[in-house]
Amino acid sequence: MDASASAITLAGVGKRYGERVALDALSLQVRRGEVFGLLGPNGAGKTTTMHIAAGLLAADCGSVRVLGGDPRDPKVRQRCGIAPQKLSLYEDLSGRENLDFFAQTFGLRGAHRRERVAAALRFVALEDRQHDRVATYSGGMQRRLNIAAAIVHEPALVLLDEPTVGVDPQSRNAIFDNVLALKHAGHTVLYTTHYMEEAERLCDRIAIVDQGRVLAMGTLDDLLRAHGGDARLSVERAGHNEFLHGDDPLQLLAAELAKGPVDAFQLRRPSLEQVFLALTGRQLRDEA
Repeated sequence: MDASASAITLAGVGKRYGERVALDALSLQVRRGEVFGLLGPNGAGKTTTMHIAAGLLAADCGSVRVLGGDPRDPKVRQRCGIAPQKLSLYEDLSGRENLDFFAQTFGLRGAHRRERVAAALRFVALEDRQHDRVATYSGGMQRRLNIAAAIVHEPALVLLDEPTVGVDPQSRNAIFDNVLALKHAGHTVLYTTHYMEEAERLCDRIAIVDQGRVLAMGTLDDLLRAHGGDARLSVERAGHNEFLHGDDPLQLLAAELAKGPVDAFQLRRPSLEQVFLALTGRQLRDEA
């Protein structure tokens, strides 16, 4: 990929916390203008990757380039916005006061700052509650305000770390709309999640990560073709079920119909969940 087309480039990045390896020679590229998903189980290294890309952590080894520069450079960080998994909000302040504070930290002043705060509140549909203390907000409202704080200064790159954790279905859907709106406005979004359906719905490309490594990366179709296995066709005829597997289920179905009438059939295509389990395994692993 042309370096100028890359918003984030990580090459051979390693990170340890004492004896624990968080990232193990992790490499990936995020293109400008795309929603790129980091999909992996808890403890896979997603948040560490996010913090290194945001300049909040230094890698122990490897190369890190964000928007063409070093993510620890203040000029680069000015062009990035992060909504961390652990909410970074002041509960004793109102929603508007929170955004006003974060806008000031990015150097916004006067009428421009007021305009950006108002726009961010509109973006996450919190205008009606802007003067209420954040402590009175629901979990979903706080998550949405967390996103507003990340985008109040109009960053080129938005980093969203598990932004739907613990939210209700309405707020979750609103956050999905926010992510797609950011993409349509030309922002690049790095999105971490362990929810398969979120990655399928939102992400242009997906990297499946586990134990600090990228196991596979590509579009949803790329991943399904490479790691999803065969489709499964169930055919019912005269009270008997037959199960068939193959990479071209429509051809299988046509062959069955050519044999005679079919009472019912069900087609199961490969899913991202199958890809995920095939690559990461089915064993439950609890990691801090």
